Amino acid sequence: MKLPRDISGPALCKLLGTLGYVITRQTGSHIRLSKRENPQYHITILNHPDLKIGTLNNILIDVAEHHKIMKEELIGQLFH
Repeated sequence: MKLPRDISGPALCKLLGTLGYVITRQTGSHIRLSKRENPQYHITILNHPDLKIGTLNNILIDVAEHHKIMKEELIGQLFH
């Protein structure tokens, strides 16, 4: 499955919210999401209208590694 080319930072935050992430703070154009289970996990998302494909890819790789799933499986869950 291909990555979407037109997703914004806030839209990605909302999608990650379905996995249990919550916005814990925002500083400037950086939104910090946290997952409060053990171990805690934090990820920073840029608050931009269109995320660059490389940035989106790296975020999804990090989240997939934390959940111990393949990136393609995560993409299927988020963008079905």
